Formats: sequence, structure tokens, C-alpha cells
Amino acid sequence: MSSALRSAIRAALAAADRAADDPLAAFAALERAHILSQRLPVLHAYSHWRMLRLGWQLRDWREVAGQLPRIIAALLFSRLWVPVGNSGRARISAFARQPLSAELQRLLDEGKQP
Repeated sequence: MSSALRSAIRAALAAADRAADDPLAAFAALERAHILSQRLPVLHAYSHWRMLRLGWQLRDWREVAGQLPRIIAALLFSRLWVPVGNSGRARISAFARQPLSAELQRLLDEGKQP
């Protein structure tokens, strides 16, 4: 993983922490962390865990229920296949690909390099 990708993931998780009083901003930051960590099983599962916790705090049971299988799938399948760009939220199909911004695509491309 490139240092730029690692930094971007850390920054997104930190932004989610700072947005504790703004659930929309917190979810946006976690979605960014999710997209960037999709090929990294532990970080990928961690982004889903954080979404589950936020869903729990908001009493959004659909989000909580949707994150449980995603955590397991992230640990088992992240290295095999992921729907690139998927935000990771429960309201989006776990199999749906979503468009990437040029910045996210650049970070992911850099992360592929040794």
C-alpha cells in the first residue's frame, strides 16, 4: 500500500471522528475510507464496523443489519473481488459498482504499485 493511500485512509477515518456531531459528514468520511480500503481486508472490515457503530448510535437498524454481513464479507472476499467505488452503506447493494472521482482513482492506482 502506498503512503499516499495509507494517509488518505487515516485522514478519512479521522474526519469521521471529527464529525461526531454531524452524521452525514461522518458517513461521507467513512464511505471515503471504505472505498479506499476495499482491497485491504482488515481496514475494509473496520470501515464497515465504524458504519455499524454509527448506525447503532443513530438507531438506524437497517444500517446496523446491513453492516453485519458486510464485515464478514470484507474479511473473506476483499482480496478476491470488490465492487469498485461502492460506498459500503447498507442502502446500496453490496454488489453495485459506483463511479469514482479522479482523486480516488489516482489514490487507488498508486496503492496498487509496490
